[in-house]
Amino acid sequence: MAIPDLSPDPVPVSDGEAVLAGSRTRWWEWGEPARDAGTTTTIIAVHGFRGDHHGLLPIVARLDGYRVITPDLPGFGESTPFRRGKHDVAAYAGWLADFCTQFQHDGPLVLLGHSFGSVITSAAVAAGLRPAALVLINPIAAPALQGPRAVLSRIAVGYYKLGAALPERLGRPLLANRLIVRGLSEVMATSDDPQLRAWIHDQHHRYFSNFADRRVVVEAFEASVSDDVGEYADRIAVPTLLIGGDRDDIVPIAAQQRLVSRLSDGRLLILADVGHLIHYERAEPAAKMIIEFLGRRI
Repeated sequence: MAIPDLSPDPVPVSDGEAVLAGSRTRWWEWGEPARDAGTTTTIIAVHGFRGDHHGLLPIVARLDGYRVITPDLPGFGESTPFRRGKHDVAAYAGWLADFCTQFQHDGPLVLLGHSFGSVITSAAVAAGLRPAALVLINPIAAPALQGPRAVLSRIAVGYYKLGAALPERLGRPLLANRLIVRGLSEVMATSDDPQLRAWIHDQHHRYFSNFADRRVVVEAFEASVSDDVGEYADRIAVPTLLIGGDRDDIVPIAAQQRLVSRLSDGRLLILADVGHLIHYERAEPAAKMIIEFLGRRI
């Protein structure tokens, strides 16, 4: 099947793991390996809610000339949960700051976050992490419960509350139900290309339910609808690129425009005919925007 706007799966240069906050965090390295200390630009890419590092690979494959590190968030993919405490934005931001320390001496460090990853990376920067630049794809610029899909968001809140309240043998299957995952995928995909839509649905079926347990996914969901980048905007003092979609029902353009106006050094670029799945549907133009931005700012 030929998939529009998608490169063949990239091959990692290396992989590894680090124990941070009790989580055995798995990560993969792509692109240009670090050679001379202080000269390699490293991009640490943080995926969105319920996904894992696979979701960002269509963009990673196109970031020519950069070294990219893609961790799985604690509790998702191949990374184990935090040993104690909730899986909220503060915990993830602290984890990310610790994760970055092992790469900060290799050269300029860039943070990239998609969707919920945009909140985590922004919170980490607001708390004191100082990357050379910040890239936010489909940034959560306003509370999800106030967006155009507010009704659906509130239905999702009820769904996760029910999954948490049921006995384990019923709760986890509900939260990983393939029909519900497919429904979410259908709602989020905006492309009319049947092959691309089929591939997106397959990606969601493969990777959207790779969470450690229902506690992790419920806590992370609560964080994803409770926090937004706007809460941290006034404390983000690094060059920041926002890439949004004009059909994003989760974060409308007006909210993204308000957000970029609050950043001390921000730029907003909008892709046409795409919603909240830029990393799947418009990976090539997004990667070009990132490369151009970093080429000018680093």
